[in-house]
Amino acid sequence: MESASDSSIRVPEVQLSSTAAGSRPMPVIGLGTAADPLDAAAMKAVVLEAIKLGYRHFDTASMYGSEEPLGEVLAEALRLGLVGSRAELFITSKLWSSDAHADRIVPALRQSLSNLKLDYLDLYLIHWPISCKPGTYVYPVDEADLMPMDFEAVWAAMEECQRLGLTKSIGVSNFSCKKLGNILNFAKIPPTVNQVEMNPLWQQKKLKEFCKANNVIITAFSPLGARGTNWGTNEVMENESLKEIAEARGKSIAQVCLRWLYEQGVTFVVKSFNKERLKENLGIFDWELTEGDYEKIERIPQKKMMLKEEFVSAKGPFKSVEELWDGEL
Repeated sequence: MESASDSSIRVPEVQLSSTAAGSRPMPVIGLGTAADPLDAAAMKAVVLEAIKLGYRHFDTASMYGSEEPLGEVLAEALRLGLVGSRAELFITSKLWSSDAHADRIVPALRQSLSNLKLDYLDLYLIHWPISCKPGTYVYPVDEADLMPMDFEAVWAAMEECQRLGLTKSIGVSNFSCKKLGNILNFAKIPPTVNQVEMNPLWQQKKLKEFCKANNVIITAFSPLGARGTNWGTNEVMENESLKEIAEARGKSIAQVCLRWLYEQGVTFVVKSFNKERLKENLGIFDWELTEGDYEKIERIPQKKMMLKEEFVSAKGPFKSVEELWDGEL
C-alpha cells in the first residue's frame, strides 16, 4: 500500500504485525522532532512543510518536549485541509525511563495523548531498555537513578495500552537482540518495531537479521549520522565511499544512505528543518543501488555513535550501566 506525497513521488508503507483493528500501515519515512534546544515555532513550520510534501509519519517522545507543539501543528494541518483526516497520519511517541514502571505506563501514555491532542497513537515505544527513578525527567539520566527494568510487568502494561485502544501498535527502542528476545519469550502481543541507530557506518547486521526472523520492523534513527547533536558525527556525510557512490549515481550522500536503508527493508526517521532537504529525502524511491555500491558500503568500517555513556550524567567507569544493560545496547 502506498500514500501519495506530491505528483511525482509516492511513499511506500509497511504493514506492522500485531496491530489493533483499523490500524494504518507505517510510512517508511518519518520526520523526527527531537531537538536540543527545541524551537517549537520552527518545528511547527517544518512539520507543515513536510505535510505539504507528503510526509505522514511523525516521531516524538515524552522526553523530547515536542509532543505539545506537534499536536498543535497537526490540528492546524487538519483545519487547513492539508490532511484529510487523523487516519491519514501515523504518530509515534515513546515512554520515558522514569515512567517505565507497570503502574505508570497507561497514565504516561494518556498524558502524551493529552499533549498531542489525539485520541490514540499509531505506535508507542519503550524509549530505552532500562528504568529510572519515578518522577525524574532529565537527560542524561543521573546514574544514581538507574534501575533494572521489570520487563514482564512493563510489557504487560504496554499490552494493556493497546487493548485499551490508546495505541494501535507497541514496540521498543534501543533494544539489543538479547533484550528483544527476552520480550518475545513472554509477550502476548509481540513488539512490532525496534527503533535503533542504523546507517552505513553502523549497519546492525546481527540485529537486522534477528528482527527480520521475528517479524519486527526496524526503524532507523540517525540515518545520516545525527550531525549537529551532542553525540552525532559528520563521519557518515563525509564518508569517501558514500561520496563516490553519490557522485556516480547523481544523488546526494543523504539519498544514498536512505536508499540503502530502504533496500534493507528498514523504515527510518529523518530530521531536517530545511525544506529542500525534506524534499530531497523523498527522492529515493525510483532508483536502485548497484552490486558495486553494496560492495563499497559493505567495506565501510563500523562505528557506533549512541553509546551507553550518553544515557547517564556521571563520570565513568559506568559499572551500573553495564550491569543493567548486560553489556549490550
